[in-house]
Amino acid sequence: MIRRLVRFVDQRSGGAPFVRKALRYVFPDHWSFLLGEVALYCFILLVATGVYLTLFFEDSRSQTVYHGSYKPLQGETMSRAYESVLHLSLDVKAGLLMRQTHHWAANVFLAAILLHVLRVFFTGAFRKPRDLTYVIGLAMLFTAFLEGYLGYSMVDDLLSGMGLAIGYSVALSLPVIGANLGLLLWGGPFPGSPSFIPRIYIAHVLIFPLLIIALLTLHLVLVASRHHTQFRESPKTTEKQVVGIPAFPGQAPRSLGLMFAVFAVLFLLGGLVQINPIWLWGPYHVGEATNGAQPDWYLGWLIGALRLVPGFDLTVGGYTLVPNPFWGGALFPVVILFVLALWPWAERRVTGDDAFHNLLERPRDNAWRTSLGAAFLTWIFLVFMSGSADRVTVWLGLDYSAQIWAYRVLIWLVPLLVFFAVRRACRELLAWEQIRSD
Repeated sequence: MIRRLVRFVDQRSGGAPFVRKALRYVFPDHWSFLLGEVALYCFILLVATGVYLTLFFEDSRSQTVYHGSYKPLQGETMSRAYESVLHLSLDVKAGLLMRQTHHWAANVFLAAILLHVLRVFFTGAFRKPRDLTYVIGLAMLFTAFLEGYLGYSMVDDLLSGMGLAIGYSVALSLPVIGANLGLLLWGGPFPGSPSFIPRIYIAHVLIFPLLIIALLTLHLVLVASRHHTQFRESPKTTEKQVVGIPAFPGQAPRSLGLMFAVFAVLFLLGGLVQINPIWLWGPYHVGEATNGAQPDWYLGWLIGALRLVPGFDLTVGGYTLVPNPFWGGALFPVVILFVLALWPWAERRVTGDDAFHNLLERPRDNAWRTSLGAAFLTWIFLVFMSGSADRVTVWLGLDYSAQIWAYRVLIWLVPLLVFFAVRRACRELLAWEQIRSD
């Protein structure tokens, strides 16, 4: 039957050579390479559930009085956007399941990309000729950050309103262009014009998904054209060998199984684990502060950076050139992106290694890269942890100001300790291997 099908297709399209080559394409046989596939399947589920959610969401900031089934909010004035999400969550069959699954898929999507980037970095998979592939992956990660931010911002609850207020302040803090950019995006002073919610809605459901699809397609094309990297399986393994399992019958069934497993886990999370209960946050009104709601984890590092920077503005001659939110909200993420994006070329410049590489390095094999990467990651993690200082104050009663000052010291000391500890561990592991081999 398969032969007849292949013959039928080939006689009418001449595609048999392409299909044969595709079925014989070799995939890596190591669990860490599946992180990219997990991200891909999360994105597929994000699109599928997002299409369902668009059928019920009303992208309008016009005010209405709530008379729905949730009694604590009955009689409250709110936007139609917030009311539509309440209706979707509490009154539409499978609405809450779809919304929470969508939210969980976004979190896992970003986590999978982040872990994938860390795997690429610490194994040296970004080296020539895959440096462009690596940079496109970084662009996808930071685009997904913005996409996730817009996703929960258009709900117009208290959490999203406070997040937009912070985003507006960061936009205004950009030197020279900040004020005009804020007016362009928001359509007026905060909270913006009535057209603001429709703008971010279109950006969330159309512009950024298309951008992610384009980056993802280009990323996969480059991966396929350059083939995958692989770990050295034996001393005889060379850079010119491609080792793995064929697309069929090896990789395809395994990949399909992973896809259904990812879907199953995300639907279980959406059905059993509550996330972003907007009915508890309440509608957003200008002047109201948060009630303990926190942004999703992937924005925690930006909140931490805003809190760690001391309260000063760059002022010259009575004019404020750079307001305070710029340092933690804009400069910090740009520095992170540029350091990560320029790393392949910086490492090549320092080491003088301009060769093509298809074999991966274990983290211990390159002690300098691993120790510097671990220190850099620790620095970002401590900034991330400082974003929870207010919740620690509530839960444990620790003084908020004392925590912030402690983090301001720790972010410089701990990464140094991590650098020396990781470098020593890598060298000791290599020495131990040498003793065993002797």
